[in-house]
Amino acid sequence: MQGSPSMRIGVISDTHGLLRLEAISALSGVDQILHAGDVGDDRILDALAAIAPLTPISGNIDRSGRCGALPATEWVVLGGVTFYVLHDLQKLDIDPVAAGVGVVVSGHSHQPAIEWRKSVLYLNPGSAGPRRFRLPVSLALVTVVGDLPQAKILRLL
Repeated sequence: MQGSPSMRIGVISDTHGLLRLEAISALSGVDQILHAGDVGDDRILDALAAIAPLTPISGNIDRSGRCGALPATEWVVLGGVTFYVLHDLQKLDIDPVAAGVGVVVSGHSHQPAIEWRKSVLYLNPGSAGPRRFRLPVSLALVTVVGDLPQAKILRLL
């Protein structure tokens, strides 16, 4: 896929029923949005899908409505890179390297993190919803150029 145009992916998690204007603004212009669970309100699914195609999963608080019917994990290929999305990284039930995954996306901890392990990018965008303790309110942007994902955390507050 060398020479292919870049793809921008917005990654958000732990909205817990609150979709901030800052998050909507930060996601404007992305090609795809991944939501790593704890959506908290069906209307957030609609609002995010109005920005870009949306791939959401459920989190531990998503128990009813459309949020409760979301899958617990999701595989999606974006820009030639396979993303595996789950809510709680502690429940990772695959070997990402053996499965050909390029990016593992998780939420749950509310702590933003970007870490390379072997050839896999592990990304937690942090929480974009209500502030928890002194943790930042954030989301992430991933740019895929060729077959290389590059991630950055955006602090919203």
